[in-house]
Amino acid sequence: MPSLADALRELYARIPLGMRLDLQPMQAGCALHGHPERDFAAVHVAGTNGKGSVCAMVEAMARADGMRTGLYTSPHLCRFAERIRLDGEPLEDEALTEVLLLALGGSPPLSFFEAATMAAFLAFRRARVDVAIVEVGIGGRLDATNVIPPPRAAAITRIALDHVDRLGGTLEAIAREKAGIAKPGMDLVLGAMPPGIRAVIERVAAEAGATTTSIDPASPRRAVALAGDHQQGNARVAVALAERLGISPSAIASGLASVRWPGRLERIGRFLLDAAHNPDGAASLARYVESLGISPDDVSLVFGTLADKDWRPMLDLLAPLARRRIYVAPPASARSMVDPLELCRHRSGEVAEGVGEALDSASGGLVIVAGSIVLVGDARARLLSLPRDPPVAL
Repeated sequence: MPSLADALRELYARIPLGMRLDLQPMQAGCALHGHPERDFAAVHVAGTNGKGSVCAMVEAMARADGMRTGLYTSPHLCRFAERIRLDGEPLEDEALTEVLLLALGGSPPLSFFEAATMAAFLAFRRARVDVAIVEVGIGGRLDATNVIPPPRAAAITRIALDHVDRLGGTLEAIAREKAGIAKPGMDLVLGAMPPGIRAVIERVAAEAGATTTSIDPASPRRAVALAGDHQQGNARVAVALAERLGISPSAIASGLASVRWPGRLERIGRFLLDAAHNPDGAASLARYVESLGISPDDVSLVFGTLADKDWRPMLDLLAPLARRRIYVAPPASARSMVDPLELCRHRSGEVAEGVGEALDSASGGLVIVAGSIVLVGDARARLLSLPRDPPVAL
């Protein structure tokens, strides 16, 4: 019997196929496996930032209401199993091995992300979940998750510049791609966004036979376990989705008060880990740190990022928060990394040979770790002595 390590080895061999924007391989795979994507009710969430937090909130609220839940998110922080959860817990090794091997079989071969998505669908069907909360990987229109039939509820959280090489270099182009999750008869929940961007999404939705509902930014604040004022906007989107699932008000309140989403403004002792990896996310992180009222003299920044990110504006936002800046290349990944010396040239700092050295050398006070999900995952694994699967930024 192949082990999980064997299955992951075969899965990781598919990394060169990337996160391709093409539904045909996934559609063929679904047909081969008897269309698992049709065997569970779904919530589908797209957006540049906030979609993972919204998914985590909806899952927590559904579980608090007594539902059997599935949750599919990407990428992972420490272990691949984090991507596929049942009732809030990562899929157990034996079950994960079985669904991965099934997903990796057949023709045409699925990419890393497609196979991971297929494994999630197979796991949700086997578990007979009441609802599966599915996070879009990239874009929406051609994302592997978009083979699901019309979901029970769907949302687009926020629109910002990210993955511009794949989705387009303007907010309008990115909005069109993300609006591609719209399907006939759906009403798409929209988070806070400029009127012009909202109009783009509304047009795409109308062409697909769908409608949209915008969240009222003035609606009451909620008690949310996740730190940061930006989580209030995410909570408003999540509550709207939960209400469409028929979740009770008490379960909504309980889920928001208990939700966990590691690596997002997560405090581990004096370390603040945040997966901000684009300017919009960096701005949210900067606002949170500024709200703490801590002098930059008492803050260190551990920063590293991938080369395809718009890292200069990110660093311009975060560098002033910290007197000491330690730059490190994130652990090995499928994409190239920014040379720490180039980071130093943009905003003065020092270079650490690796994440461990950066964490060990960070001076007392608050230590911010940000710039890459891969970097945050490695830091979290080291700080909490957690097992670690190789990182994949897909």
